[in-house]
Amino acid sequence: MIEPAGRATLAREMGVLGLTATGVCAMVGAGINIIPFMIHRNVPGIGPYVLPAFLFAALPAILAGLAYAILASAMPRAGGSYVYASRGLSPYLGFVASFSQWFALCVAIGVVSYVLVPFIRDIAVAANWTEAAATLDSSPVRLTISLGVLWAAVIANLRGIVFYQRLIVPLMFLTFALGGVVIVAGFWFGAGDFAAALMAREGRGIPDVPSTFAPWTFVSASAVLFASFIGFDAIAQAGGEARQPGRSLPLAIGLAVGSVALFYLLFTAAVYHAVPWQYVADEALRRDVTAPGLLGRLLPPFWTVVIVSAAAVALAKDLPAMLLATSRLMFAWAEDGIFPRAVAAVHPRHRTPHVAVLASGVMATMGVLGSHLAGDFFLGVDILVTAMLVNFLLMAVSVLTLPSRNPGIASAITVLPNASIRVPLAMLATVVIAGFLAVHTIKDLTAVTAAWYFRSTWLWAGVMSAGTVIYWREVRKLKAAGVDLRARFAALPPE
Repeated sequence: MIEPAGRATLAREMGVLGLTATGVCAMVGAGINIIPFMIHRNVPGIGPYVLPAFLFAALPAILAGLAYAILASAMPRAGGSYVYASRGLSPYLGFVASFSQWFALCVAIGVVSYVLVPFIRDIAVAANWTEAAATLDSSPVRLTISLGVLWAAVIANLRGIVFYQRLIVPLMFLTFALGGVVIVAGFWFGAGDFAAALMAREGRGIPDVPSTFAPWTFVSASAVLFASFIGFDAIAQAGGEARQPGRSLPLAIGLAVGSVALFYLLFTAAVYHAVPWQYVADEALRRDVTAPGLLGRLLPPFWTVVIVSAAAVALAKDLPAMLLATSRLMFAWAEDGIFPRAVAAVHPRHRTPHVAVLASGVMATMGVLGSHLAGDFFLGVDILVTAMLVNFLLMAVSVLTLPSRNPGIASAITVLPNASIRVPLAMLATVVIAGFLAVHTIKDLTAVTAAWYFRSTWLWAGVMSAGTVIYWREVRKLKAAGVDLRARFAALPPE
């Protein structure tokens, strides 16, 4: 594609540290502070098996991360997953799958913005600010704060990649450091300490909740907990802004997935070591629960305020990284001509795709409003899981099909260049991820809901249909303009 003279382009200013921080910050937040504990509401009966289910959920994430690293080494461009599938498998599948991914991530940004407020409420509770806590539980206040935090993240993304890195890298280290406080506290105390504290503070004991192991419940919970590992793909979406991308992108993906998986397991094990699962399961059915809110019953007020405040910051820091991912997907579509060209505009000073950032912010606002109206953020989580499992499945398949579809691009693979190793791993990833997708879909379609539109599968299918309409409309325009689509999708987008 020939670029107009003088047109601003994205700046390759992100190193391994900034890329790793992008992945970590997109992953660690609601995925660790909320989902492993609220899972008892979404998958009743998981009981004491949350940690094993969490460990099992890491398998498809690790395999998908490997597929991303392989493809990123050969195709280091903005909009990573879209570029990988469109060049390695099919332009149509690349677009509609990444379109549903974009939609789901925008919804997730809205969900994260919305669930931030209970953390702030827990700060007020820990500080004995009773009236403030009650105010934060009111719908208008929760909605206002959610939207304010969201648009602050939009502004941060508009300022440029240098500003973004200065914000996101310290937040990554802060997240790990303060998460370490939770890990130490969780292993320091035991279930007996929690039972005694609960009786002393509230005059009640640990509820008696029966539990039996059910394989279907276990795999269903793992499919939901998989959502906690979503986010490392943000690294791939930033491929157009990475320095030495062939090396830095795969390395950052490996560092992010490995460090976060270890952190997640330690964090979750620590909380359940101190807080009996029976209490967590019972509370999750009554109200939104968070890890710091649960541990707060064991800690002095000062430390409770500290860890809840830290969790709120950790949750808020998800937003800039996720907005970077969604905006770069839109930018890549527009660069290829299958989305309105105006979305590919780059700010001449900040060198950010400002139109795409703003558009993603508007869509995320719809996610906030949807969470508010639905009254349960797990609908947004379920949509995200469906979209990302489909996307990860296409990444695994793309590893298999890229050599035959685009041998020139495949020859640039530097991660597992030996096909005798790469192909079996990609086949394993395909089978495992497809299995998780099947379990999640069956769980969704058989669940009891108030209406059909509370099923994430149908909502995802609707988004895919909308993406199909957009794709064919734009393709017709390209064909009418005489564009050689085969040649366009046989080559990588311009730098």
